[in-house]
Amino acid sequence: MTEVLRRGRASLAFSFFAQGAAFALLVTRIPAIQNRYGVSDALLPLFLAAVPVLAGVGSVSTEQLVKRIPPSRLLRWSQPVVLLALLGVGAGRGMAELGVALAVFGLAVGALDASMNMLGVSLQRTYGRSIMLSFHAVYSLGGIVGASLAWVGAHWHLALWVSYLPVVAVLLPAVLVGSRWYVDGEAGTAGAGVPEEGAARDGTSGSGSGVVFKLLLPLCLVMTFAYIGDSTVSNWSAKYLQDVLGSSEQLATVPYNVYMVTTLLGRAIGDFGVRRFGAAAVVRLGALVAAAGFAVVAFAPGAWVGMLGFTWVGLGLCVLVPQTFAAAGRLFPGASDAAIARLNIFNYVGFLIGSPLVGALGDAWSYRGAMVVPMVLVLVTLVYARSFAAQPDRYGGGHERPRTADVGRGSNGL
Repeated sequence: MTEVLRRGRASLAFSFFAQGAAFALLVTRIPAIQNRYGVSDALLPLFLAAVPVLAGVGSVSTEQLVKRIPPSRLLRWSQPVVLLALLGVGAGRGMAELGVALAVFGLAVGALDASMNMLGVSLQRTYGRSIMLSFHAVYSLGGIVGASLAWVGAHWHLALWVSYLPVVAVLLPAVLVGSRWYVDGEAGTAGAGVPEEGAARDGTSGSGSGVVFKLLLPLCLVMTFAYIGDSTVSNWSAKYLQDVLGSSEQLATVPYNVYMVTTLLGRAIGDFGVRRFGAAAVVRLGALVAAAGFAVVAFAPGAWVGMLGFTWVGLGLCVLVPQTFAAAGRLFPGASDAAIARLNIFNYVGFLIGSPLVGALGDAWSYRGAMVVPMVLVLVTLVYARSFAAQPDRYGGGHERPRTADVGRGSNGL
């Protein structure tokens, strides 16, 4: 049983790594994609917005699919589709082909993100201790590797398909082989519906969708606020440092890389904090650190102080998303798959809102003032921190932890 869990955890971690690398390779080469296909500045936001919108559709569809098939099977086949769609983005010849590739990428990413986190939550329940942050740490590592490979492609002026093909050629067979050891837990049984408030603590199914929304709302808001902050750093840190704080073009590229590194470091040690102090305390500390980082950015007198602020933002924000998924698993111990699929939608909601919101406020008011908005939203997370507190049985919502014979069944029958 220990060996089954160990292999399941390692294979799922590699899946997170592959997804981090693939997503970074896409978003960091957007200018090259725009140039290759001749996408105008007016049309580009439509292409970019379509990806998170379709990802939300894919996440909603996953909630229905896991009633019939295990999350491991969805993950096994959605990840290769994401990688092939990435290659399609680089190898297409016209905007129609680009649109199809991005549409497939978005739909598959929604299913991939949801199923990965479903398996992560069920594994954490089986382990009986916090391990979710470690999966997201590996995702951050994949993002760093993907962004580095994208830099190499841009530096050597490689065609997009030339940059993408070796990555896909390595990752595709690796994730297919690794998928043999995914572990489906009892918490993710097919057909489990999201319970009503009265049933949420005992893992039984219910039908009160209004009550379900009430229970999930705090976590949905935290997820949205976290991704508004994340998209602010991803899309505006370079412009802010260069245009507002007067940095050089080279220095302006540094904050996002530093942000990714600090995200990796924070997630690598975050599970120890959760085990020692509890998830609610870690979320509160993360929100305070991230808000302090945005405050430093907003009032920074120069580029180096601004870069320090973005570093703090990364250390703070990095714990919020993994703990939000974990909290949903604890809140709905008998129906975590459905809860996570719904919660995952707000990942894309935050991504869609964040960048346009900061840009509009920056143009209408000032970019310094715009940085105050994610700071305030992250602080609102403190109001909902109690939603992250462990339930009576910490990982089982008052239930006995699933027996190893019930939970150790891998996707290949182990």
